[in-house]
Amino acid sequence: MLIRNCWYVAGWSHDFAADAPVQRQLLGDPVVLWRKSDGTMVAMEDRCVHRLAPLSLGRIEGDHLRCMYHGLLFDSAGRCKEIPGQDMIPSNACVRTYPVVERNNWIWVWMGDPAKADPSRIAKSKALDDPAWVLKTGELHYEAHYELINDNLLDLTHLAYVHANSFGAGPAWAQSRPKVEVIPEGVRSSRWISNTPPVPPLSKAAEHDRVDIWTSYDFVLPGVFLLYTAMFPPGTADACGNGPPPADLPTLFANFTSQAVTPTSETTTSYYYSWGPASEHGDEAMAQAMIDVAGMAFHEDKVMIEAQQKIINRNPATRPMPTTADKAITIFTRLMQSQDA
Repeated sequence: MLIRNCWYVAGWSHDFAADAPVQRQLLGDPVVLWRKSDGTMVAMEDRCVHRLAPLSLGRIEGDHLRCMYHGLLFDSAGRCKEIPGQDMIPSNACVRTYPVVERNNWIWVWMGDPAKADPSRIAKSKALDDPAWVLKTGELHYEAHYELINDNLLDLTHLAYVHANSFGAGPAWAQSRPKVEVIPEGVRSSRWISNTPPVPPLSKAAEHDRVDIWTSYDFVLPGVFLLYTAMFPPGTADACGNGPPPADLPTLFANFTSQAVTPTSETTTSYYYSWGPASEHGDEAMAQAMIDVAGMAFHEDKVMIEAQQKIINRNPATRPMPTTADKAITIFTRLMQSQDA
């Protein structure tokens, strides 16, 4: 099931230059994205009304996009303004447009009913120039249904097995269970991992053999993962009564990641992510080292999830058996099912 009435990430701001349109597949539909002369984004159906050629092969002309097959010219509202050699322009010579917002270095597109496109529903990811963080970016493209990537992010017990080498995650990640809460348009999962090796091992907290790790993430519609992680000296979790650490409690190391899952079709998914340390704990070199580790770890996820998809394809009627680690998955799946398809 593809949910249309949600904001989806179509890519990073730097993916969309001012001089060329870019095609994206979103929910199975071809979409062309381009910038007007003032830099604002436009999202349109990537299909000329004349001979159905892709407008992503077109040419930006100020605030217009010209199809480079037979020269039809469209404005940013999708209306045809010029047909070479023809004075009369049919009233139905229009291309569908989609609401689009550029926020925190992501381009967000609303694929559903435009009347329901409320920008306040856009997930609160971190901007790449946020002075509190040093963030780097990456992306992956899966041959798998988007729900499998969502499920992977909603259950972090897999860190102990899939990412034992990349992140250096220990068995406590599989043995402990987080506190899961319902929040507006999503779920929040929080927990302490006590007396464990630092994750990632390359952080400055690696000077300590053991640490207490606080993790808290929001996973919000339609599949945006916002994770804060902080490391403290052993004993901190007990001192906090296993509740959230005070905001002013000094950390050994802290980091933040924003990740977005975007279905490109029923069987393929794009995955955009940023990650890096708090600016007080790391610099550009540290952030680059972390995103390199993330790239390796997320490739481990990709191998597992694409293999999982192949098994599912052989017998789609077979249903998974839930465990107690699946609470966040169950809540989020029900929330997705309650949305307008």
